[in-house]
Amino acid sequence: MSSDDVITRQIIGAAYTVHKTLGSGFLERVYEDAMGIELTRSGLQFEQQAPITVHYHGHVVGEYYADLLIEGRILCELKAVDAITSRHEVQLVHYLAATGIETGLLLNFGQRVEIRRKFRDYKTSCSS
Repeated sequence: MSSDDVITRQIIGAAYTVHKTLGSGFLERVYEDAMGIELTRSGLQFEQQAPITVHYHGHVVGEYYADLLIEGRILCELKAVDAITSRHEVQLVHYLAATGIETGLLLNFGQRVEIRRKFRDYKTSCSS
């Protein structure tokens, strides 16, 4: 099991703990802050609202803020919607491509926890 897999499992566990404790219905920022507490409890290093700069042919063409950047290697986007859509998934893959980060998690704190693991490069097998 790779170190990304180990970290990913810890993040997913934290998401389930947060949802079990808070339930659904809060704004994304509430879940982001709660995730920060759980990630700290699990010993993971993270940055909330991590600034990400997008380059194109050596020029800055955009900037956005990742909800969570964990251990400097897992990008997490949080949602609090009824269901994850393909648009959410595509957005995460674009963020991975723009940053060069290999692994991303899309975590939705809707009526139930939804998780999508995405990779910068296409992979044929995925356990999440």
